[in-house]
Amino acid sequence: MAWDTWLIYLLASIGLSLSPGPNGLLALTHGAMHGRRKTLFTIAGGVLGFVAVIALSMFGIGALIRSSVTWLAVLKWVGGLYLMWLGIQVWRSPPVAVAEAAAPVQARGGTLFRQGALSAATNPKALLFFTAFLPQFIDAQHSLLLQFVVMAGTFAATEFATEFALASAAHRISPWLARVGKRFNRVCGGIFVLIGAALPLRT
Repeated sequence: MAWDTWLIYLLASIGLSLSPGPNGLLALTHGAMHGRRKTLFTIAGGVLGFVAVIALSMFGIGALIRSSVTWLAVLKWVGGLYLMWLGIQVWRSPPVAVAEAAAPVQARGGTLFRQGALSAATNPKALLFFTAFLPQFIDAQHSLLLQFVVMAGTFAATEFATEFALASAAHRISPWLARVGKRFNRVCGGIFVLIGAALPLRT
């Protein structure tokens, strides 16, 4: 992957990680309920779930590309339209809300890990998103496995950092989200619309 393409992918991954979603809300909730150290299990499970979804999306796309490179161009345009639609949905979504806990609640690390992994891996919207998102950055002339390592590793790092920040600041960030969450959603939604409109035009 070219350096400039990776930088765009990194910025897009950060925007995706910051946007409202089930795993971000789960990290926020578990941070308030269990504390940030225990929530590391939730975050690790979520990251692993996302890597599995990225693998399923990317190697499924790879199978199409091997049959015809034209499919990559088709996927880019269909994916771009889907990202624009998703951006509009995020723009219109209500602010994220999380219930505060008076004191940390005891929970097993394995339980939290499973909850995080299942939240990511069983979310059909995540599979749809990555199927739309990844073709914008795939180079059919280079190793798909190497591109998977770079893309999955980059997204895993940004997702881990974002969810850990949410868990660490759960008690402080919840009131802020309730206050400015609508504007925050509009910023994230606008980012998705711009990505969906601009990336399919790149050669």
